[in-house]
Amino acid sequence: NTVELYAEKVSFRGLCAIAQCESLKYKLLNGVAVRRACYGVVRYIMESGAKGCEVVVSGKLRGARAKAMKFVDGFMIHSGQPTKDFVDTAVRHVLLRQGVLGVKVKIMLPWDPTGKMGPKTPLPDMVTIMEPKEEAPILAPVSESREEVVAPVAVAPVEA
Repeated sequence: NTVELYAEKVSFRGLCAIAQCESLKYKLLNGVAVRRACYGVVRYIMESGAKGCEVVVSGKLRGARAKAMKFVDGFMIHSGQPTKDFVDTAVRHVLLRQGVLGVKVKIMLPWDPTGKMGPKTPLPDMVTIMEPKEEAPILAPVSESREEVVAPVAVAPVEA
């Protein structure tokens, strides 16, 4: 009747939405200004190799009226199956003196054939340009006919 717990270190912390959301939460709890904290997180995520990111902080930021601030950088997809594969999302609540702030972090992961930094499958609209095959050089002009030429057949007139 024992509880076993396995913990593993996150290899790419900048590409983990949960880690970045917790980081932003502790920055806000320590009294760092919202804009400064969010831009710091966005910059760190993009420097870690993400394709794009979005940080939304909503609640009573200044004054009594609640509002939402959105910080976006890079490229982000919002629909379809690739969203489930490429976008890492985390939501946390920060309890401040004035009230509760909601923090949402979305990170668009890069395509990684090894599968360490992001999904192994590329985006469905990705185009790969192949190198043209080498062809033998043409030395003399050649005429090529694709249709068969049928010779007219002489028919003798029929007398009745």
